[in-house]
Amino acid sequence: MSDDAGGPRRETGAVSPYRAVLGDELDRLHPRLRPYFEAIPPTAHGFGRGVFDTVGTPRRWLWPALWVAARAGVAFPVWERDVAFTVVNRPVVSADGQPAVAAERTFGLRSGERTMVDEIGVVAGAIVDRLGRPERIVARFEARVVDGGLLLSSTTVGVRFGRVRIRIPRFAAPRVELSERFDAERDVQRVSIVVGVPLIGRLYEYAGDFRYEIRTGERTA
Repeated sequence: MSDDAGGPRRETGAVSPYRAVLGDELDRLHPRLRPYFEAIPPTAHGFGRGVFDTVGTPRRWLWPALWVAARAGVAFPVWERDVAFTVVNRPVVSADGQPAVAAERTFGLRSGERTMVDEIGVVAGAIVDRLGRPERIVARFEARVVDGGLLLSSTTVGVRFGRVRIRIPRFAAPRVELSERFDAERDVQRVSIVVGVPLIGRLYEYAGDFRYEIRTGERTA
């Protein structure tokens, strides 16, 4: 992975990171999920709008650390329900030359709108998520398709301080579990992310429903 985390990004029509890692297995996704995980045309962007059932953590002793994470657009010191949100996905090439997707998720919190930023890419045949602006957390994931949905489970997590990246030992590293599936009865995409650590349990989460489409032209709401 490149140390030039703040380097330029450019849009691309290359294969999506998920296709690059999963290959033909991606075809097992529910058809309504595929636009989210396939390549986005270089002149377009993906746009979704929905509501999170829950966002954050009720464990207030974690909030000081989340204040720091919030400054980089990683996570927020809140515990709120029924949070409106939007997501915008753009196809890019990462600093190390691999296909990637830059995402911005804007949360309508009670204190105002806050935006989470990350970039999904590929490193050594695995999905890698770089979170924050500037980059603060890097997580590598195992990806698999189960019952038409996508499951991502973290295998390593690291933190960045300036140009130094430190991998958290496995026994202490947070475990990140992401699930994306399509609810045909309600005609919505369902997302759930849970972050936990051994012995302590769940630290942070968000989960909810949204509708997603590919739009041409500039990214707007």
